[in-house]
Amino acid sequence: MNPLRALWCRAYQTVFRVALPVLPYTEPQILGSVKGVADVFVKKGIASALLVTDPGIARLGLTRGLEESLGAAGVNVTVYSKTVANPTVDNVEEAAGLYRSAGCQAIIGFGGGSAMDCAKAVGARIAQPGKPVNKMRGLLRVHRRLPLLIAVPTTAGTGSEVTLAAVITDSATHHKYPINDFVLIPRYAVHDPRLTIGLPPAITAQTGMDALTHAVEAYIGRSTNAYTRAAAVEAVRLIHDNLYQAYLHGDDEDARRNMLTAAYAAGVAFTRSYVGYVHGIAHSLGGLYGTPHGLANAVILPHVLRAYGQAAHAKLAELARVCSLEGESDAELAGAFIDWVDEMNAKMGIPAHLDCIREEDISAMAAHADAESNPLYPVPVLWDASELACLYRLVAGSATMGASFSPALS
Repeated sequence: MNPLRALWCRAYQTVFRVALPVLPYTEPQILGSVKGVADVFVKKGIASALLVTDPGIARLGLTRGLEESLGAAGVNVTVYSKTVANPTVDNVEEAAGLYRSAGCQAIIGFGGGSAMDCAKAVGARIAQPGKPVNKMRGLLRVHRRLPLLIAVPTTAGTGSEVTLAAVITDSATHHKYPINDFVLIPRYAVHDPRLTIGLPPAITAQTGMDALTHAVEAYIGRSTNAYTRAAAVEAVRLIHDNLYQAYLHGDDEDARRNMLTAAYAAGVAFTRSYVGYVHGIAHSLGGLYGTPHGLANAVILPHVLRAYGQAAHAKLAELARVCSLEGESDAELAGAFIDWVDEMNAKMGIPAHLDCIREEDISAMAAHADAESNPLYPVPVLWDASELACLYRLVAGSATMGASFSPALS
């Protein structure tokens, strides 16, 4: 990246780091089971709600208990179950239309990050009926208070129940972009490990590595404070100790509970301290190829961490110590941490590379990742589109680090 642009990026990030303690972040009130949702609605006089989920959740009947609980409390439930893996503008508009036609007063996002992101974006459209979704992309463009929003995560990965972000794919251009606004943080979240018991091993692995990516990118970035660092450390420790157990033994309620806590802590960390280039690259892959976000993050993470080089060694070494990994120097410990990420991926059937990436698409995807990431993400090293293009080739397995990538520290 050229020096003037790098200076602009670091100045922009410094402003946000200085403002971090006074920004209006909130955290949802945690409910221990779905039965608590009915209590909240009755207390607040909510008579009708939109439940946003996905076809898989609906097919498994996981929302049935919540629907019955709400029905018994006299709350009418309208279900939107068409949310796709990378929720689209079309999903949002269709669900918002249901909300209006049913006279709903609240929204429930039930499922993984896709359902919760779709629910957030629906809330934004209800709050801003005259503003299309693409006009809300970026930072602080929703402004108005959403209807009551409750998140019910059924995976332990995105931490979307505590974040200010909703990531939506443009149905026409296939570009995937975040909407970031404090009003998108849900007011309540249900943490019930029983809802994650039936999660297939592959999804357990991918969502768990998604949470790890959130925690690591937040921790090694340059906009942290004591609170976000502590949250990221807690997330990494819990993932190190529980993810593989949850993968092997999906009915282990303690492991599932700990993974929900980890995903939430990682969400706390990254919603305040942001993510990095892993996410910029992953969003473009999800938008163009439909690559599941957790899978993309898991594959990309070790490649980006190695590419950061010594700029990330000290902080990665700290995370290695949290995981009781061995090494003498910071460089050795950082290498041990990245090797552990590789080992976790391999043990859980996550590939080292993604073969969906086409060379002819890399330039456009790199430009999109550059636009998303810079200047917002406070990464250890700043890269422009040409340098990010090298990362896509590394992730695709069509290049080697030494031959194709030699970033300048900035």
